[in-house]
Amino acid sequence: MTIRATVLFTAALLFTAFSATVPASAANLGNPASLNEKAPNVYKAKFDTSKGTFVIEVHREWAPNGADRFYNLVKSGFYNDARFFRVIDGFMVQFGISGNPDLSAVWREARIPDDQVKQSNTRGTVTFATAGPNTRTTQVFINFGDNAGLDGQGFSPFGKVVSGMDVVDAFFKGYGEGAPRGRGPNQGLVQQQGNAYLITQFPKLDYIKKATIEQ
Repeated sequence: MTIRATVLFTAALLFTAFSATVPASAANLGNPASLNEKAPNVYKAKFDTSKGTFVIEVHREWAPNGADRFYNLVKSGFYNDARFFRVIDGFMVQFGISGNPDLSAVWREARIPDDQVKQSNTRGTVTFATAGPNTRTTQVFINFGDNAGLDGQGFSPFGKVVSGMDVVDAFFKGYGEGAPRGRGPNQGLVQQQGNAYLITQFPKLDYIKKATIEQ
C-alpha cells in the first residue's frame, strides 16, 4: 500500500469512528434544515459556563417554534464554546453566535416563524433575539429584570432560568452595549471572525463550556 493510500485509508477509519460516536444531531450541525426535531412539551437545558452552571426550563406551549429551535441547537452542541457577547446590566445577557464563523454563516439565514407572545419578559425568562418579523435564528437572551416593554415588540419567551440565576447575574458586564453604540463587541465582526475576534479583543467575556439537554 502506498503512503497516499495508507493516509486515505487511515482518514476513512477515523471518519467512520467519529461518525459512530457523534450524535446525528451534532453531525448535522452544518445543515440547519436537518435539525427539525420536535421538542418535548417541557424540557430542561443545562449550561456549564465559565462562572458556573444554570438551567433553563423550556415550555413548548409558550412559544413552540422557539422551543423546537432551541432544543435542536442545544442538543446538537451549537452553543458550546459560545461567548456571552452582549451583557447589559439591568437589562439582559445575549448569546448565540457560534465561535466558528463558518457555522455562523450557515445558520445566519436559518430563520424560524414568529411565535405569539404568551409570556412576559420578566426576570429570568429566555427569549430569541429578532431583527424584525420572522427573523429569529440562533441568538437568545436572558432577561436580568422586568422587561415587559419587549412583549409588545414581538419578543416571545420560551423558557425561564430555574436554577443558577446568580451565575447569570455574575457574567462580566464591563464592556456594555456593543459597537457602534457602545464599546462592546461588534456583532458583524463576531459573525465574521468568531471567537478569534472575541478572545483577542474582549478577553473578559464569559462563555459556555457545554450546553446539554437534561434527561
